[in-house]
Amino acid sequence: MRVGILGGTFDPVHLAHLILAEGAREALALDEVLFIPAGEPWRKSGRAITPAEHRLAMLRLAVEGNEAFGISDIELRRSGPTYTADTLEELAGERLDDEFYFIVGADALADLPSWHEPERIIAHAVLAVAPRELQEVNVAVLNMPGLAPRIEAFPLPRIDISSTDIRARVAAGASIRYLVPDAVERYVREHGLYAG
Repeated sequence: MRVGILGGTFDPVHLAHLILAEGAREALALDEVLFIPAGEPWRKSGRAITPAEHRLAMLRLAVEGNEAFGISDIELRRSGPTYTADTLEELAGERLDDEFYFIVGADALADLPSWHEPERIIAHAVLAVAPRELQEVNVAVLNMPGLAPRIEAFPLPRIDISSTDIRARVAAGASIRYLVPDAVERYVREHGLYAG
């Protein structure tokens, strides 16, 4: 199977995440897109993150009804900092017949050399890049041997929704309607998340 992997904190999951996943699924003929919520993301160690059970519950509500979308709690089961390289290697060991596409934006591609063991990431997955500013990312400058043939770009409309902004809006008492699925909005309100 051709499997897309979309990792993130998903704090909270929002419509841009879902549009990114669906865009990759359709453009790259993926059989499945797995959403993988981060356990302890090493790059966000300085900020408080909503407990995993809430992020996982919101993700389940968001993907409900789309048979091509799945969720893996592989990183939530791991203690300590979670790294994409470890996750992809573990998935490759469990799903021997699957071909993985790690879904990222052009901004993440530009930052790839600073990730933990990026060569292991490209060894286990093609980088499916939503080319928001892909033309501005000079792959040669990234100085990663073997990277260029492991990139597959796909078209996606620019949608500027961020989890940071959503949390701030909730804390300020503003609406998040049309930024997150209705069921996620209800969950946030019912559980008092991000209220500050």
